[in-house]
Amino acid sequence: MAMNAGEIEDMIKAAIPDATVTIRDLAGDGDHFAAEVVSESFRGKTRVQQHQMVYDALQGNMGDALHALALQTSAPQ
Repeated sequence: MAMNAGEIEDMIKAAIPDATVTIRDLAGDGDHFAAEVVSESFRGKTRVQQHQMVYDALQGNMGDALHALALQTSAPQ
């Protein structure tokens, strides 16, 4: 079963409470999303580490209920 944008945002915010999360449904099919996640907890971490934090927040749904996620992460400016 596909996930919706609200579920994705809730899961990320539960794992990274200070995150500002913006989710877009890229294809209108509930399977292909873009996410922008900004969090102070990303400061000093590599892009790979930041993305891993988001993937961990999705609790194994990546590649299953969530087919594709174009991910942008950063620390606040």
